Amino acid sequence: MVITYYGLSCFKAQSGNLVIAFDPPSKNSDLKPPRFVADIVLSSHNHPAHNGLGELSAKDDNGPFLISGPGEYEIKEVQIHGIGSFHDNEHGKKLGANTIYTVEIEGIRLCHLGDLGEEELAAQTIEAIGEVDILFLPVGGKDVIGAETAVKIANQIEPKIAVPMHYSIPKTPIKGEKVEIFLKELGEEKVEPEEKFTFKKKDLPEEGLKVVLLEPSISL
Repeated sequence: MVITYYGLSCFKAQSGNLVIAFDPPSKNSDLKPPRFVADIVLSSHNHPAHNGLGELSAKDDNGPFLISGPGEYEIKEVQIHGIGSFHDNEHGKKLGANTIYTVEIEGIRLCHLGDLGEEELAAQTIEAIGEVDILFLPVGGKDVIGAETAVKIANQIEPKIAVPMHYSIPKTPIKGEKVEIFLKELGEEKVEPEEKFTFKKKDLPEEGLKVVLLEPSISL
């Protein structure tokens, strides 16, 4: 599997010829949608920076399979579970709903937290998420959880690998805390950014938490 980061909460996960996109921005946002072909596109919530479901190219006239909310889905032998959550710590009263997605592919379980704003996940949410290999979690604060809370959420979920997202990127409209704050909270200041994260299930750590920092590929 190969994972590429496009800034904010947008990732491409590729398994062979199958491509899954998480939270691509729309053309109505301050960010340009990434340019790649996708089979499945997931959106955590209805915001221009996250809801570009129709912006990516497709392999055929049917277009990518689009998912924008809670539920259970099976597409091309990929198991996807959308779990309801909130974009703030007041049960959505300020910023509304958010969808957490788990994706099972190649025997690997991915979990994308979207624009999570809750300071602590409920027991039923943790149960619904289940065991996680790769966790994509926001760390930038402001409208999502910050570094300190992100560490607490990671400790709740206990993934094998944590991939930070939704943090400040210089010279772009993406603002918030710097990712270095999250790395310092975990004692991982020496982690070097990678252009892409390429791995197989056998490469996953057997114990402990590993942090993978991806260099954002973003066009303005």
